[in-house]
Amino acid sequence: MNVDERIAAFDRLGTALVTLTNDEFKSLALKAASENPWFTEDNIRMAVSSLHLMLSEQALQNWTSSYVFNGNPKKVAVVMAGNIPLVGFHDFLCVLISGHSILIKSSSKDNALIQFVVQLLTIIEPRYGERIEFAERLKGFDAIIATGSDNTSRYFEYYFGKYPNIIRRNRTSVAVLSGLENDDEIKNLGIDIFSYFGLGCRNVSKLFVPRSFSLEQVFTSWQPYHDVINHHKYCNNYDYQKSILLVGQVPFFDGGYVMLQETEKLVSPISVIYFEYYNSSDDLRSKLAANREKIQCIVDNSGEHSSIKFGRAQYPAPGDYADQVDTLKFLTGLN
Repeated sequence: MNVDERIAAFDRLGTALVTLTNDEFKSLALKAASENPWFTEDNIRMAVSSLHLMLSEQALQNWTSSYVFNGNPKKVAVVMAGNIPLVGFHDFLCVLISGHSILIKSSSKDNALIQFVVQLLTIIEPRYGERIEFAERLKGFDAIIATGSDNTSRYFEYYFGKYPNIIRRNRTSVAVLSGLENDDEIKNLGIDIFSYFGLGCRNVSKLFVPRSFSLEQVFTSWQPYHDVINHHKYCNNYDYQKSILLVGQVPFFDGGYVMLQETEKLVSPISVIYFEYYNSSDDLRSKLAANREKIQCIVDNSGEHSSIKFGRAQYPAPGDYADQVDTLKFLTGLN
C-alpha cells in the first residue's frame, strides 16, 4: 500500500466508528466497561468522536505531507496504556501510516476497544491484516514505543533501551486563566477537566489563576459536570481525598463533586484540582517553564501561552504528539 491508500483506509475507519448502530455501540461499550469501569458510554463516544476528527482524509494528508516515507518496513512494538479509551490509538496510527508493521501489547484495561478497531480496519482494508499482530510477550521487533508511568518507564528503559525507542512517562495538563473569562468559557474548561474523569494526560489537573480571580465562580460554571459524583469509583476517590484533606487540616474549596486545593504541585488526584496564583505575566511564564517537562498541554483562551482553547484539549490533531516527541519522524527515520 502507498501512503494515499493507507490514508484512505483510516479515513473510512473514522467514518465507520461514528456510524456504528446504537446496538453495536452499546455492545462494544459493555465489553469495554467490563474491562475498565471508568470507561462509560459517554467517554467512549467522546474518544470515538475525537478519532473521527483526527482521521479525516484532509487532516491525515496535511499531517503526512511533510514527511518522507522510505519504503523500508520494520516491525514496531507498541506497549499501550489503558487509562482512557483507545489511548494507544495514535501510536497505532503512526506505525501503520508510516508503512511499518505493528506488534501490539495492549493493556488489560483497554483491550476490547483496540481489538474492535483492528478488526474493523482489516475489514475495510484486508492488507492491514498482515501488518498487525497482538502479543503478550514482545519479541522479534525492530523498534518500540512504550507508554507508562514514571516507574514503569524505568522498567521499559532497562529491557528495551538497546532498541530504537520512544518511552513515555507521566504527564498532565494545565489551564491558564486571565480572570477575564465568562461563564461559558469556564464551562468549556470543565470539559478538559472532567472528561474521562480526569484520567488522561490531556486532562487539566491544575489551574494557574491571577490573585484577583474568584474561585467560587468555577463551581457554578461547572455544575453541568456535577454528575461525575454519581460514578461509584469517582465518588470513592472524592470521599477518600476529602477525608485526607480534612484530617490533614489542609485548606480547600469544596464544590460537592470536585475540590480545589492551592499548591505548587502539578499532578492532582482524581476529584481534586490544584491551583496556584501568579502575580504577573513574567511570574506565570516562569512557573510554566519550570514544569514544562511534566506538562502535556496548556489550555489558554487568551492564546498567549497556547493555541488550545478551553474545551479542546481532548481533540488533538494527528500532529499533536505526546510528550512533544515527533513519533512519525522517529518512525520514518528507522533504517
